[in-house]
Amino acid sequence: MTVPQIKLNDGNSIPQLGFGVFKVDPDETERIVTDALEVGYRHLDTAMIYGNETGVGNAIKASGIPRDELFITTKLWNSDQGTDSVRDAMDLSLEKLGLESVDLYLIHWPRPDLDRYLDTWLTMEQLKADGKARSIGVSNFHRPHLEKILAGSETVPAVNQIELHPAFAQRDLRAFGAEIGMHTEAWGPLGQGKYDLFGEPAVQAAAEAHGVSPAQVAIRWHLQSGIIVFPKSNSRERMAENFDVFGFELSGEQMASIDAIDRDQRVGANPDEATF
Repeated sequence: MTVPQIKLNDGNSIPQLGFGVFKVDPDETERIVTDALEVGYRHLDTAMIYGNETGVGNAIKASGIPRDELFITTKLWNSDQGTDSVRDAMDLSLEKLGLESVDLYLIHWPRPDLDRYLDTWLTMEQLKADGKARSIGVSNFHRPHLEKILAGSETVPAVNQIELHPAFAQRDLRAFGAEIGMHTEAWGPLGQGKYDLFGEPAVQAAAEAHGVSPAQVAIRWHLQSGIIVFPKSNSRERMAENFDVFGFELSGEQMASIDAIDRDQRVGANPDEATF
């Protein structure tokens, strides 16, 4: 099964479908990521604050999969923003992952109250130049945060990883990203179980029409919308189901019906207000 590759603005490519480890128990991470790699995932998304980079690294090492066949993302936590802590945080993440570099390094949240994200971004440009991150990007950034980076640096973020699911489609932010050559990644692509996405009539009807699960329909909606997506699951059976989304295609009508679910329903923190 071939996962589509998306070309980033720096010339690197990213698998459009990956596997996320948010809230995966550190003690279970190696087993769960090993399952994901055996299913076929080659794009893994973690973060320092998840506490499971070591488990991800152990699974990568044990897999024997060549490094150039994997795409690994991790993220800088808010307390490490600023010019002094970024390099140490990057080195610690690389040590835990057992890697010399990551494919993508992200500022996890903008924390506009701290107002350190531009200085942090300038340091991340240096990390990219040093080869510790092949690509750099941001997460949870709104347009004003992005505009500040664009005005104060030489690098357009490769991606913006944001909360995104059918009830919170973030069309304006995605359109701005496309305008500046930045791709959008979705976290919480299935709504984190905080509303009944699978019970939405448009999702149910598409699932019945194609003989697939509602989760597969939701993931397929992301893919056909051009979004990079990495659902998570602790179940190998569910991992395999989430990966098996390339044997069907939603029609234009089905896509439009799922698009219509959008009601600006955020289920996570608002980046303008988050202070953790």
